[in-house]
Amino acid sequence: MAVTGDETETGTPGDLTGCQLRNPTSSLPQGVAGPSAHSSQKLIEDALQKRELRLMKNREAARECRRKKKEYVRCLENRVAVLENQNKTLIEELRALKDIYRHKVE
Repeated sequence: MAVTGDETETGTPGDLTGCQLRNPTSSLPQGVAGPSAHSSQKLIEDALQKRELRLMKNREAARECRRKKKEYVRCLENRVAVLENQNKTLIEELRALKDIYRHKVE
């Protein structure tokens, strides 16, 4: 980068923070600086688009994952309810059979 001839009193000779910087493309012909600046801007835009697409896909994947997890938990809850009912029925059946057996033994 080019530096103007004078430096401020706060800057040291090797310190560019106190110096006034010129636009480096101003000293180059239009055709030389244009494509480089345009291509770097295009790369930045492409990177931003890729990032946005990746984030959008990630959000959709996360949404789908949460939906599947809810469905899985709902299925497990239904299975628990069915098994609890089955267990209750079997306990009642066992109790009835024990009562029948006791009456036969007596």
